Amino acid sequence: MTDTSRETEAVDMATDPTGDEPSRSKRLERLENEGDIAADFLEELLDIADLDGDLDMDVEGNRASVSIVGGDLGMLVGRDGEVLEALQELVRLAVLRETGERSRLMLDVEGFRAKRREELQQIAESAIASVRESGEPARLAPMSPFERKVVHDAVAAAGLVSESEGEEPERRVVILAD
Repeated sequence: MTDTSRETEAVDMATDPTGDEPSRSKRLERLENEGDIAADFLEELLDIADLDGDLDMDVEGNRASVSIVGGDLGMLVGRDGEVLEALQELVRLAVLRETGERSRLMLDVEGFRAKRREELQQIAESAIASVRESGEPARLAPMSPFERKVVHDAVAAAGLVSESEGEEPERRVVILAD
C-alpha cells in the first residue's frame, strides 16, 4: 500500500460521507472514553474492596471492553457469572452518569466470559448438528443476554436461524430447522 492510499484510507475512516453516523475515529474515541470511565470506577471499587487486580481495556467491534485480571477475583464473578452481570450493569451506569449515553461496554473478570463464550460455541455447534440431523428445532437452556448473543451469532455463522423466547430469567434460544 502506498503512502497516498494509506492517507486516503485514514481520511475515509475519519469521515462519514452520509453525515448520519459519527466517524470511525470519533466512535473509537467515544468507546475509549467509556473504557477509561469504567476503569476509573473499577479501580475505585477494587480499592474499596481491598482487592488486587489489573485492568486491561480494549475496543472490540462496536463496544468497549474491560477485563480485570490477577489476584483472587472469583467473588467478582459469582455463581454462574451473576455478580459479574450485576457489576457490568453498575459499570454501564457509571458510564451513563458521566457521558449521558447508554453503554454496551463488556466487562470480564479472570477470563470468565472468554471461557464461557467457548463453552457456548460448543453447545451451539452440538445443537446445530442436532437440528440439521433431526430437522426439529432445538430449545436451549435459559441464558443471559450475553450468552444468547453468543449462540445467535454461532447459529447465524452456520447459516441457520435462531430466535429468543420466554421472559427473563427463563429466556432461551431456539434454533430453527432449515
